[in-house]
Amino acid sequence: MPDNDARKNAEEQIKHLARDPELVPALLHQIRNARSANVRQLAAVLLRKKIVGLWMKLNPQLHASLKNLLLESITLDNSLAVRRASADVVSALAKQDVPAGNWPELLPFLFQCSQSLQEDHREVALVLFSSLTETIGEILRPHFATLHAIFLNGLRDQSAKVRVAALKAGGTLVGYIESEDEVRMMRELIAPILDVSRYCLETGSEDVAVLAFEIFDELIESPVSLLGQSIPVIVHFALEVALNSKWEQSTRYQALQTISWLAKYKPKTLVKHKLVPAIISSMCQILSEEDFELDEYSVSADRAAAEVLDTMALHLINKHVFPHVFSFALSNFQRSEYSIREAAVMSLGIIAEGCYEIMRSNLTDILNLVLQAFEDQEKAVRGAAGFTIGQFAEHLQPEIVLHYERVLPCIFKVLTDPNAEVQEKAYYALAAFCEHLGSEILPFLPVLMERLVATLQCSRRDLQETCMSAICSTAAAAQSAFIPYAPGVLELMKSFLVLTADEDLPARARATELVGIIGTAVGRQYIEPVLPSFVEAAISGFSLDYTELREYSHGFFSSVAEILEGDLEQYLPRLVPLAYATCDLDDGTTVDFEVENEDGEFGDVSSDDGDDNNQNLRNVSIRTGVLDEKAAATQALGAFALHSKGAFMPYPFACVVMELYLMCLKSDSDKDTVAQVCTCLAEIYRHQDAKAMEPFFLLTSEEVLKLLRQEATCQRTDDTDDEDDGQLDTDQALMDAVADVLPAMATCMGPSFEPIFSQHFEALMKFSKESRAANDRTMVIGCVAEIARAIGSQIIPYIPRVMPVALQELRSAEAANRRNAAYCVGQLCKNGGVKAEEFYGSALAALHPLFSEGEEDVVRDNAAGAVARMITTQSQALPLSQVLPVLVRALPVKADLEEATAVYTCLSNLILASQPEILPLVPQVLPIFAKVAASTDELPEEAKVLIGRAVAHLLSHYRDEMQPLLSNIPADQANALAAIVRKI
Repeated sequence: MPDNDARKNAEEQIKHLARDPELVPALLHQIRNARSANVRQLAAVLLRKKIVGLWMKLNPQLHASLKNLLLESITLDNSLAVRRASADVVSALAKQDVPAGNWPELLPFLFQCSQSLQEDHREVALVLFSSLTETIGEILRPHFATLHAIFLNGLRDQSAKVRVAALKAGGTLVGYIESEDEVRMMRELIAPILDVSRYCLETGSEDVAVLAFEIFDELIESPVSLLGQSIPVIVHFALEVALNSKWEQSTRYQALQTISWLAKYKPKTLVKHKLVPAIISSMCQILSEEDFELDEYSVSADRAAAEVLDTMALHLINKHVFPHVFSFALSNFQRSEYSIREAAVMSLGIIAEGCYEIMRSNLTDILNLVLQAFEDQEKAVRGAAGFTIGQFAEHLQPEIVLHYERVLPCIFKVLTDPNAEVQEKAYYALAAFCEHLGSEILPFLPVLMERLVATLQCSRRDLQETCMSAICSTAAAAQSAFIPYAPGVLELMKSFLVLTADEDLPARARATELVGIIGTAVGRQYIEPVLPSFVEAAISGFSLDYTELREYSHGFFSSVAEILEGDLEQYLPRLVPLAYATCDLDDGTTVDFEVENEDGEFGDVSSDDGDDNNQNLRNVSIRTGVLDEKAAATQALGAFALHSKGAFMPYPFACVVMELYLMCLKSDSDKDTVAQVCTCLAEIYRHQDAKAMEPFFLLTSEEVLKLLRQEATCQRTDDTDDEDDGQLDTDQALMDAVADVLPAMATCMGPSFEPIFSQHFEALMKFSKESRAANDRTMVIGCVAEIARAIGSQIIPYIPRVMPVALQELRSAEAANRRNAAYCVGQLCKNGGVKAEEFYGSALAALHPLFSEGEEDVVRDNAAGAVARMITTQSQALPLSQVLPVLVRALPVKADLEEATAVYTCLSNLILASQPEILPLVPQVLPIFAKVAASTDELPEEAKVLIGRAVAHLLSHYRDEMQPLLSNIPADQANALAAIVRKI
């Protein structure tokens, strides 16, 4: 039986000893005199933990002698571990005493050691200088040149141990570089760092060799440009290491990480030095390697290479990346080695997000390659095809959806693949693809849902999660057509929403999301009876402390707000606090340090402590999932405000939510979060009146201006090398969201928005330059068009700058650009008065090709809207006899029904005015009106009323001529038209 009293007494003695300043000399005595090196090292570890707290309690007359004992241990002990542990004690004490001027002998002593003939002295001097640079770096700043010389000599030392110590110390100078001379000195270290790293690789010390890459990563991230002309040398060394399969996966990963960092922070420099082709070729080669069996915390070289390709695609201009990757894919997708075929297909999916613009233009050729891979005999290649199609569906919209008749059958074929991993990737592809479909999915719906429901009842959680994601996309695409399937799926969801085991919570999160998506798809009357139980289940999930579940629950609550609208009030007292609690979460990096407890105990002690550069570092945690959770919570708050209207007013919406959003714009470093906040802000501004939002106009304007100037916290970069063609890449999702805020503010403020617009105009227009990407240019045109609609004649001063850009975009190869440009021309003409009239001739000439039969419907509709607005505003400025026949041939409006009001209002008003040029076209116009009357598409009542008046006017003045025309119209359409006329 243990003697509890004896144990308690021992613990009390230890606590008392830990608070006794005499512990310091006692431990120093052990450090200098104990026979066992392990005992001496342990004594040093203990002393390092206690010396700062006990030092000032000692008799000051003892300080000098105790310091001498420490320095003796550093230089005289025959154990490297003891010398290093003693150096850690010196570092801890120096942090306190050197800045106070109480240890003037230390630095001269270390400088002397660094020049010693004994390699052990030189080694420990470098170890201690490294530690001191991290703790009292500002005190050492005046000695920067001397430290540089010591480190440089150390890297060139004849002793391998000294060179390794210098390599470990090499990165500590980075944070203290200020002058050009110091930049030059730091660059002098790069070549010898590479030499030492190579030596370590050759001698089997890979764990030391990778320190070179860690140093390079710090140099790359530094706000000061430190690498200069060394970047090509670093890249070639990193590629040399990454390509060599004899090295450990972790070593190769570090090399690849350095290349990834360069692609992220120095993309233009890689282009300038013509390094991109070699990097891409090497990444594709590594990507072709077979997967290695690794533990869950390791990253294989092929996955790291995929990260590099993804980073390059995101941060370099498309033309520098896509041609090389596509060439690799074309050359290798029929190779006999399955891993190379897999890499050929996978590489295209990896770059899809970054190279979306150029890939959308080459999609047919790319799909010809990828879809063949679904037929491959190897499961890895079929899985790669599923992954790649999923990436295309996420990032190559809207063009990829146009190929649904080719893509969906290929996906369906592998939904029943014998390999479960291939099935999972197929369901991922299906979910991503269906998310952007509409009625196109309806012919596939029965067979699709049969397979999805069957898979949902399998035993594999990961497959169930992917299947639920696919059902989410299917329901969103099918809308009311999903009603027959909703009860069965919702019943299955009940079993998922009671799961509490950690490994089951991802599935519960997906199920929560799916219920909300189904609810918004099928409508309130079908979901409301079962909604309360699902809301309760979602709320209860917050007690499980799982960030992904909270994220999806906030998304579900957004759906509930959309479904219930004003009746959401019953849930607000419980939902709003949950959203606020998430918004208050810390989403940064947390670093915990060991500290002695209030009883003065030592805490955990290990003799290995002395070999760690960050002795007190206990735990580092980066909780990136919280960013997604906070984004979902902010979106939920916006949904509550938008849909519940007055019911939300008891909550401090204006004071809390808006301030939270604006703080995020100002300080958040995550682009996705900032983009989400911009989307929420735009939605709120569109649906709130100016008086309620007035306190936030100025702050919103300031933060949006920073984002347009690419000066916001989330956009900071230091890669300043000039690109060869002057083109700049932007984060498209972020900038699209930013550009939505300005029109939303204009909608809220009306003409009074013009002074704010004037402040943003130049920053916005820089994105419209011909050298910019097509998406940037159309973003500007769309933004200005919506602002023009909101502020009316206040747009006139900007027309000379904007109209030429819009006219140029009418000739764009991108349909989205032509569409937005046509809409913009129409709004500028509608609101531009005489100033816009100057451009009518050029506008008509540029719009005319958009009326061709080969043009996309949505583009033609916007061209028709533009011409209609021009006629309505300044009909005398157009040759109506030439313009009207072209306009009428393009009708009815087919794809963009928002243009229908402008078009049909224009024609109706011309008829009501008995405009001579419209009367000969009545035989063509009347059937169009009849089709519109019979259509199930929603058309504003205003337009229908005008159509009715126009037809009534024709019947009143030209009844004889109208009868044969009406008799030729199908009966259902004629009856619908007559019903409209009777309402007049």
